[in-house]
Amino acid sequence: MSESRRIARITFDERTGLRRSPEVEQERKVAIFDLLEGNSFALVNGDPGPYELRLGIRENRLVMEVRDEAGRALRTIVLALGSFRRLIKDYFTVCDSYYQAIKTAPPSRIETIDMGRRGLHDQGSTLLIERLAGKVELDFDTARRLFTLICVLHIRG
Repeated sequence: MSESRRIARITFDERTGLRRSPEVEQERKVAIFDLLEGNSFALVNGDPGPYELRLGIRENRLVMEVRDEAGRALRTIVLALGSFRRLIKDYFTVCDSYYQAIKTAPPSRIETIDMGRRGLHDQGSTLLIERLAGKVELDFDTARRLFTLICVLHIRG
């Protein structure tokens, strides 16, 4: 992984104190850890990394503030969440089913639900790559981890 094509730090702009379920908080922690361990992320305009990325939701839009390691603002990317809204809702519905199923359901049922969960996650990742085209180059694994974090941010409490 190129030092100049990666996210080195990620923070969140959460204007209200949110309480998340332990499962959601665990997904967030894993996504952050995995993202920082290995990612491919570069601004298309050529500003080199490594980058600091601050994610937030403002006025129903995803706001991605990209800074250099010294904290200087490089670019703010704002994406309308309309195209993600239904996908995020479906993703969390399936996740809730998955967390309930792992407590009592047979392995075949858990596997079926997990396949659906992964499919929705893949759709969200692909959509994120498409929406960031021309602004950010990122690989599929990085998009998957960012999609998880966008979902977590989308929770209103």
